Order: sequence, then C-alpha cells, then structure tokens
Amino acid sequence: MGIWKAFFNNTRKPEGLLGKCMVGSMNHAHAALADWGLSHLPETGPAKIAELGCGGGRNIRALLRKYPAATITALDYSEIAVEKAKSVNREGLQAGCCQILQGDVSCLPFGDGAFDLATAFETVYFWPGPTDSFREVYRTLRPGGVFLIVNEADGEDPQANKWLSIIDGMRIFNRSQLVGFLTEAGFSNVIVDQDAKRHWLCVLAIREDTEHLKNKQGDIL
Repeated sequence: MGIWKAFFNNTRKPEGLLGKCMVGSMNHAHAALADWGLSHLPETGPAKIAELGCGGGRNIRALLRKYPAATITALDYSEIAVEKAKSVNREGLQAGCCQILQGDVSCLPFGDGAFDLATAFETVYFWPGPTDSFREVYRTLRPGGVFLIVNEADGEDPQANKWLSIIDGMRIFNRSQLVGFLTEAGFSNVIVDQDAKRHWLCVLAIREDTEHLKNKQGDIL
C-alpha cells in the first residue's frame, strides 16, 4: 500500500503516526462543512448531545459554543481520535461539559432516550449497517430528539467515487438511500438539505413523540 493510500485509509479508523496526522487535518478540512451543517439546528434547545464518530474533536467544541448550557458525550472508534479530541477539548472536559469515549456506533454504551440531539459529521460512510447503527441512535434519542447527519459527498458527484478505491470500507450514500436507512431504523420524519454545487448533504431525522401522536389522534377521534 502506497503512503497516499495508507494516509487516507486512516479516515475510517485513525491509527499510528499517519492516524495522528489524519485527525489533525480533519479538524481543519471539514470545518466549513460542519458549520454549514450546524446552521440547520435551532439556536436553543438540546441539553444532552451525543457527538458520534467525533474524529479530532473540533465539532465538540463547536457544539459547546452553540449550546453552552448543554453537556456533550462524544464517541469514536479510534483511540487516536479520542486522544486528539480530549486534547482539543481539555477545557470542556475540566469544566464537566463533555466526556469523550472510545466505542462502536453499532452498540452504543448509552441508555434509552439519553439524548436530545445526536450528530454525525463525515462519518456514516463507515458505519456498520448502517440501518442497525441508525437504529441504535434512534434508541438513545428521547421522543422528539434529532439526529443530524452531515456529509461532504452526496452520492451524485462522479468525482467523489475515486475515494471508494482509496479508502477501504467506504460507502457513499445519496439522499434517497439515507432516508431509506433512517426510515427503516424508525425515524418517520426526515428532512434533507442538499448543496448541489458543493455536493454537500445535511439530514435531520426526528424521533417522533409517539405519546403525543397518540394523544393527538385521540383528540381527533
């Protein structure tokens, strides 16, 4: 494997020296995309947030700036990423505003209904399933909670397909595929925004408040 391919294969699970370089570059390379995705969220609201596949930790800090009263639990599969994210968010950790864990999105170590918001920036390309992983996110969201997915590739740019031969295990999904996976996972309300020029994709999947719906249906009947 050439050095170029070896470096970009650390996108999935950063390891070793190349992995350390990768997680550092992630924080800068994906900043504009992440901020665009965050702009789709309300200015107030979530008190408990899960940042899944947190990479180098830049977006933990961005979420804390947007929601200073919130607490964030971040998770990544890579030990290198967890170390970097902790370094970037040292102040937040010391203040008790966040915790950063190593773990697997296909088996989240969180209780049912633990979060108001879950975020995933540039990461679902590598998630197992992904329907089963999305179902885990659904489980950990409270009724009315939101799952935000932000991708730099929308599945409609032929130029992006080059990464499939460079990065092992990567899959690029279009909007219809993601909506299908999320619906199968239990989300009945999925909103998609697509930047056609830059091929960016932002998805908001909402876990419906079933009790509220039952009460509303009862009122109608």
